[in-house]
Amino acid sequence: MPDPELELLRRFGCSERVVEHCITVSRVALDIADRVGIRVDRDLIRQGALLHDLGRCKTHGIEHGVVGAKLIEDARISPEVVRIVERHIGAGIPEAEARELGLPPKDYFPVTPEEKIVAYADKLARGSQVVAFQEALEDMRRSLGKDHPAIERLKDLHEEIQGWLDHG
Repeated sequence: MPDPELELLRRFGCSERVVEHCITVSRVALDIADRVGIRVDRDLIRQGALLHDLGRCKTHGIEHGVVGAKLIEDARISPEVVRIVERHIGAGIPEAEARELGLPPKDYFPVTPEEKIVAYADKLARGSQVVAFQEALEDMRRSLGKDHPAIERLKDLHEEIQGWLDHG
């Protein structure tokens, strides 16, 4: 049976590259979900990871999270998934920075463990390739500049998720 989230990505016109990236993010996020020592909703993580880049059917700019959230909200997807899609950009964006970027003024920080896991998994997926955290960090430094505040936010997200991992 075809996956409804993948069907939705294709129905909205996402490229196969975006679809493959979303599948990779889903795999990484579910792997993390299986290893954390806290309770998480795997199905919510799967849905959010598969749909996180839906907005790329319309734009590849930073606003793709907001655009995707609006599209799936209109498609009557659960509010929890909508928030994952909206908040996965960067490693979280504060309201002042969002305003500078032309996003609707509000905080775009992942809040729930599920939101954080998808945002983090997205950084570990370069297209359909999985990269180590240090490589993801270097990618972000190259694209945003070594002193961009998002670098520290990604490090903080990494540390938080590392703290959840079941090391036993």
